[in-house]
Amino acid sequence: MILYESTRNSQESISSADAIKRGISPTGGLYVPKSIPAITLEEIASMSKMNYNERAIFILKHFLTDFTDNELSECVNKAYNNSKFSSEDIAPIVDLNENLYIMELWHGPTCAFKDMALQILPHFLVKAMKKTGEKSEIIILVATSGDTGKAALEGFADVEGTRIIVFYPENGVSEIQKYQMITQTGKNVKVFGVKGNFDDAQTGVKKIFTDEELISQMGKNNLKFSSANSINWGRLVPQIVYYFSAYADLIRKEKISPGQKINFVVPTGNFGNILAGYYAKCMGLPVNRFICASNDNNVLTDFIKTGHYDKRREFIKTVSPSMDILISSNLERLIYALSGNDDNQVSQWMKELTEEGHYNVGPEISGKIKEDFWAGWSNQHETLKTIELVYKDDNYLLDTHTAVAVDVYDKYVITTGDLTPTVVVSTASPFKFNNSVCKALFAEDEVEGKSEFELLNLLSKKTGWSIPEGLKNLDKKTVLHDSVCEKNDMKDVVRKSF
Repeated sequence: MILYESTRNSQESISSADAIKRGISPTGGLYVPKSIPAITLEEIASMSKMNYNERAIFILKHFLTDFTDNELSECVNKAYNNSKFSSEDIAPIVDLNENLYIMELWHGPTCAFKDMALQILPHFLVKAMKKTGEKSEIIILVATSGDTGKAALEGFADVEGTRIIVFYPENGVSEIQKYQMITQTGKNVKVFGVKGNFDDAQTGVKKIFTDEELISQMGKNNLKFSSANSINWGRLVPQIVYYFSAYADLIRKEKISPGQKINFVVPTGNFGNILAGYYAKCMGLPVNRFICASNDNNVLTDFIKTGHYDKRREFIKTVSPSMDILISSNLERLIYALSGNDDNQVSQWMKELTEEGHYNVGPEISGKIKEDFWAGWSNQHETLKTIELVYKDDNYLLDTHTAVAVDVYDKYVITTGDLTPTVVVSTASPFKFNNSVCKALFAEDEVEGKSEFELLNLLSKKTGWSIPEGLKNLDKKTVLHDSVCEKNDMKDVVRKSF
């Protein structure tokens, strides 16, 4: 049985159901498996004959060992089906050009990769509550840089035994992202704008999770906190699946042979997506290199190159807002693993980050990171130029986040000469960030003065690509959540919500 411990308390030993229910450790640490299960090359090759749901069940049962096969099948089939995903393949692979492939993770209901995890997490959580005999109602707290919020709201709306509160930076998300959240229906959902950036919202949520006075007060009301952010293991583990799925699809398409190593390029903000790929490699997936792609907020690029994590820099609002992050929470899981599960050292680094704004992991761990990761970043001009060139050369539409990844991949090839087959992890539909995509592709007078909702139609008309169902007529929906709070008032907002 796989048990879980905290990155700040290795003595913890709990089931996956408990880890999913809690979301975050009482010490503020993140739950990780005590051991990483191994998958053989033969098993990986056999996945090429499976559909996505079969692959998901196969991978998940290695980590969620206290769930039965029937329970996992039920969770998977409720999450990934044709009524929710517009592609039968769920996470299809598209050939972009020789040796470069796009894995589209945005065919779910909110048109972003967060659906891959947040369509299944509510089903995990409901089963986890029953397994652990939980009688309290669970309050899901979410800080979002744009996509997680809507995906979590969509997943948890009207789920029995739960309520969900989402905080987003008031002026830090696109208009479409904002409307997706503030029009969300459901008797158990609340949404608040925060006067600040994503890091402010994320820090506020983390403080609430460890506020003993508030937790005690909630307990008296038969309520408990949990998280739908990627700090929750139940959010991260489904993401491991699509790395195996991409590899299996390339075998099926006869693009690679079993055992051949490939690269993954991942546009990265909070480090959860790329970390899932790292866990897949630790299980046995043949990966040569993970290419970590950042925008102007390139704190991860500097860290991977130097081992020094330093958030003491200007926060830049960019055309790829879901990556506008200076505190990459999931990095804690990686440095915990590479430090030999040294919870005291990780606790010290996280304390330094909170109090001083930076920490340094030293040359040994930095060297280990460089064995698996390469990092680069793309500025906003380069991002938009990449959208233009890929559409012109390959007739393929990139959103702003995936464009960051493609540009960084080009820089990787120029720097290293490595032509290993590579999968770009595409994290959002181009229609979700249509303002920037239209500016990259069309004349200024065609775009100027138009709302994001008008640009949806322009982008569809001029490219022939269809507007995803989840984005149609958003501006016609009723605004149900228009509250905004100061970043220091988030605790009071939560207290008044129950």
